[in-house]
Formats: sequence, C-alpha cells, structure tokens
Amino acid sequence: MKSHHAAGRIKFPAGFWTGVGQLGISAPDVARKAQLPLSVITEPMVTTAQYYAIWQAYSDLIGDTAKGIIELATVFETAQFPPPFLATYHARDYRDALIRIARYKQLCPPESLRITEEGEYCTIELKWLTAGQPGPPMLVGITLASLLELGRRGTGHPLTAGLVEFSQSMGDVQALEAYFGCPIQIGAKGNRMTLRRGDLDRPFVSYNEELLEILTPALDRSVEEQQRSRSISEMVKWILKRSLAGGRPDIQTVARELGMSNRSLQRRLADEKTSYKHLLIQSRHEQAREYLANPTLDIQEVAFLLGYEDQNSFYRAFRQWEGDTPSHWRTKHADANGNTTRNPSHTAGS
Repeated sequence: MKSHHAAGRIKFPAGFWTGVGQLGISAPDVARKAQLPLSVITEPMVTTAQYYAIWQAYSDLIGDTAKGIIELATVFETAQFPPPFLATYHARDYRDALIRIARYKQLCPPESLRITEEGEYCTIELKWLTAGQPGPPMLVGITLASLLELGRRGTGHPLTAGLVEFSQSMGDVQALEAYFGCPIQIGAKGNRMTLRRGDLDRPFVSYNEELLEILTPALDRSVEEQQRSRSISEMVKWILKRSLAGGRPDIQTVARELGMSNRSLQRRLADEKTSYKHLLIQSRHEQAREYLANPTLDIQEVAFLLGYEDQNSFYRAFRQWEGDTPSHWRTKHADANGNTTRNPSHTAGS
C-alpha cells in the first residue's frame, strides 16, 4: 500500500463537493482556486499534492479554518460517506468503528491513525504517510472532527473529547472548543485527540451486522486491488493529466510523486518503450480532446488547463496533433445538439 500513496492516487470523496455546495461554495470555484481541471469534480482520483490543494482552496474560500471544520463536519451527510467510512458507521461500538477506520484509512487520504488506550483515556494521533509533507490545517481539523462526529452519530450521544492538540494555527479556537467540548491546544508537537475510554464501549445504534458482512470482504478486496502493480506509463500519464493546469510538470515532480529518482523513472519508462516527453505530449493531446468536447470551456481556458502559457502555443501544438485548429476541430466534431462527440480509443500515439 505504500506504493499506492507514493504514486499519489487518492480518491477524493464525492460527498465533499455536495457538502461544500450546501455551504454555498461551488465545486468549480474550489477546483479553480486549487488550480485543478474541472474534471476533478467527476473523476475524483487526485495526487497527494492536489488533494492538499483542494482542502486549502476550500479553507481559503470559507475564510476561517475553525468555521470550515465545524460547518463541513456537521453538514456532511452519513449517506455521502465513502465506503470505508460507511463501514465504520455500522460497526458494533465506537471502539470497533475506530479500529476499522484505522485499518481502512489506506483506502482513503494520505494520513494514518495511531490509536492507543491507556488508563482512562484513548488517544488518536494523526500521522502523514508522506514524510515532510503534512496536510493543511483544514484537513487536519476535519479529520479529527469527523472521528468525533462518527462517535456522536453512531452512539446517538453528544460525545465530547478530553483534549484536542494541533500543531498549527486553526482559526477561532473558542469555536473549536465549543464543538469538541474540551480545551484546544495550539502549537503542540503533533495532531491528536484524546477520548474517554468509557465512550469507546458505547454501542452503535447504527450497528448492522449483515451490512458489515457485505462491506468488509469488499473493502479487503479493494486493498488487494490497489496493491497490484500498474504500468509506470499509466501512472505517469495519470499524474500528468492532473497536473497540467499548474503549468508544465517536470520529470522531477512526477518522479517524486512516484517515490523514485529521475533516473529510475527514465529507466522504467525506457523498459516500457516510451519516454517522459512522449507521455507529456500524449497526455496533453488526450486532455485537449476531452476539454474541447466540453462546449462550456472556451479555447483560452482549454489552453490554460493544458498548462500552456499562451493560446498561440496551444494552437501550434494542436495543429501538429490533428492537422486542424482547435475551434475548427470542435465544430467538425459537434453533433446536432451542439455537443462534441468523443472517440475514447483515439490517443496521441494512435
């Protein structure tokens, strides 16, 4: 599973977009603020850096970190939980739920949970799987808030924490203390939440043994599937397509996302009879066709989303690929309804 996170392939929860929408923030505004393609809303696989960028964009748009944590944690509907989190909601008790979520966290974002029980208390510590790349404060806060929210919804009791510690500034501390029901410590060495062990024994009113018997094997299979190797070329193209809007990504950036050196990446690509430059061109060509198939995007925005500094550079590249201008190609491929038809099998290399 380590390689899964090194490659940065993280599935962003669809419920996030619904949640921010309920708070009056549009999903396209979040994507643009994060400098990501709009397709990230419907095709939710992102890199670690992009995952962080989305959370930071939401934080910037809502203003205060504490406000963003509390409002999203409470508005997020249980039905919108990703499957790993949904399974924990139907656990036997709060302890069982926390143990499950720690195990299945590898299927979700780039953080892990360390749970320790000692004396009358249980401590949940947040650790990042990518060393030296901690998540933004909003993500830290929402992660711990969602764990308390899980306990509240599962047990049906207004549970409170004993202490919550954050390493970074989190905005309105008083608002956070009111939400968590305990003192908030800022500037701590780590990010952790302390709970009362007695609360962990509380049964979940949402316990569903039959549903767990269905979800658990499916989640275990998902872990196994993610561990199966993918071709390096596929992973490079996937990262490139998600990084183009931020400018032309270099091989060093992609290699770092994959957790390997530049030379190792070049050697692996050569083994697959391709090169970084070829995959970059191919990715841009395929994305250009995808974006031009969307009539709501003008040519200038398509050029930006593909990482071109100006529209003319995009025009020259597109003429090399298709022998036509982007606008004329779009017109030719438009159907009677004004939409463009797509040819999924067509790639730059075909």
